[in-house]
Amino acid sequence: MRIAVCQFATSLNVQENLETCIRVVDEAAMCKPDLIVLPEFCNSLSWYVDHNQAWHAALTTDGIFLQRIGEQAKKHDCYIVLNVTLRRDPSREHQEPWVKSNISVTSCLFSPLGKLIFQADKQTLFGHEHDFFIPGNKVSEVTATPFGNLGLFSGYEGMTFEAARELALGGGQLLCHSLSTFALDQAGLHGPARACENKVFLAAANKVGPLIPPEHMTAFSEQYFIPEKFLFGAGESQIVSADGKILATIANNKEGFVFADIAVTLAEDKRRPDGSELFQQRRPELYQALKPSSKPRVSDDIDKNVPASVNAAIFATYKTYEQAIEDVCHYIENNLSDIIQLPELFFLGDKAVTHDVKQRTQLAYLSRQLVGQISAKLRPFQYVCTSLVIDDRHQAVLISEYGLLAAQQQLHFCQRYQWTTLGDKLNIIQLPLEQGNVNVAMLTADDANMPEIVKVAALNNIHLLLVPFDIQEAGEVEYSLLARAAENRICILAASREKNFVQDSSGKHNARITAKKSTGFIANLATDFTLFTPWKSRKFDGYINQPVVRHQHGKITKALLHPLAAGNKIMAVKTEL
Repeated sequence: MRIAVCQFATSLNVQENLETCIRVVDEAAMCKPDLIVLPEFCNSLSWYVDHNQAWHAALTTDGIFLQRIGEQAKKHDCYIVLNVTLRRDPSREHQEPWVKSNISVTSCLFSPLGKLIFQADKQTLFGHEHDFFIPGNKVSEVTATPFGNLGLFSGYEGMTFEAARELALGGGQLLCHSLSTFALDQAGLHGPARACENKVFLAAANKVGPLIPPEHMTAFSEQYFIPEKFLFGAGESQIVSADGKILATIANNKEGFVFADIAVTLAEDKRRPDGSELFQQRRPELYQALKPSSKPRVSDDIDKNVPASVNAAIFATYKTYEQAIEDVCHYIENNLSDIIQLPELFFLGDKAVTHDVKQRTQLAYLSRQLVGQISAKLRPFQYVCTSLVIDDRHQAVLISEYGLLAAQQQLHFCQRYQWTTLGDKLNIIQLPLEQGNVNVAMLTADDANMPEIVKVAALNNIHLLLVPFDIQEAGEVEYSLLARAAENRICILAASREKNFVQDSSGKHNARITAKKSTGFIANLATDFTLFTPWKSRKFDGYINQPVVRHQHGKITKALLHPLAAGNKIMAVKTEL
């Protein structure tokens, strides 16, 4: 099927906005798309003076605005996704500006027959949207079309994994995301992460132009500490493949459209490169802390005695077996890093040997030897993280000067280690360092590829996630793991053996195919990220919560981590732009 995504500006004039929608749909229809996706708040802006203004800007399902869009769908013989605000009360009997009405933020799907066939109310409101709108209360659903199953969501719902995950689990193959945001993180990180972490296609359409009325822009900028130049929609609408590749994008904030041809059925294949089935790997029983009724542990003194900085390093030896262990010991002797992250089973070049029982017996012996040799070289308050075979189980481990300090069994099945018994508990470790204590969790194999378990770790107040793993897909390190750091406000230290993946970013036939190097990384956090407060350590640049990343390069990669930044996990925003 052919998808087109559009971006354009709107104002507080609903009639003008309708004419803009019609004009842009006419232009996008020139490429003969099967589906056109429009931005969020197509009928107005998301900013209002009072509830009367919000009511008058909102639409009715039988009104002229939606009728005209339906006519466009019929005229161009295509589906159209349109996001608007809808009145959910039959009338507003009073004119009291402070009294709220029932108004939803709703994505509407029109069929080629011109009919409104599906509605998806926004469930996660953001900032001052709570003042003017009501959240949806229905479980996210997908709708079937001749081209495949579509899922609709909007706005901030794309900044975390939950909405896209729910739609993908419900059978969604193509997710249509309507946005109205200045945040550059959305197109650069979160959008592609939603696609590749669920193996679905994504069509994201964002606003351009002023996001609040121009006459209020100066006052808003001064009150909320955002330069006026950033109070505009970021644009950067895009179409993303099921493995996270950008198939088409508008690389600016100007009005326009872009299109791509996709085979939606490719999203039916949820297999990882080793043959593991993505959704079959999930273990909902481990994610109980994500349920609203549960109360995850929250510490009032999470940041007491937490060091301002931690010296971290990734060490990736190119040697194997005993020589690899000696290589690590030599590095420890000559470096003062507080935490040294090694890849998953760092001493093995070929993980397939673990499938042999006799080989695993030898690996278990080597693992015990490794712990002894490494611990003998470690100074006080210095640690090494990797994964080992212990008791015939694949486990992430943390080694100190005293030996094996902590272990974490692999939690999710993967074909690479189908022989291992899975653990049933996520361990949180309070790691003592010279300058204080850091809360740490470890995840190995495919565990960190599951956003649910990473969020469980974050809800238990970790500062740092240690990931000894083996990259399976480029999207893991380009988007998914980085999104885990941003969305959960945690530092991540992830080490892997270097991989090369064939990549064609154009999505076109006969395009040049190249091999791209993929490695682990050290992901830090910017201290300032809370919107609408003064930022002290950096100037506002349009990125809200983009991790500060140092990619693994060669044998040794070092960076200074700032675990204190992980204590700021609440984005105290008052409005969505």
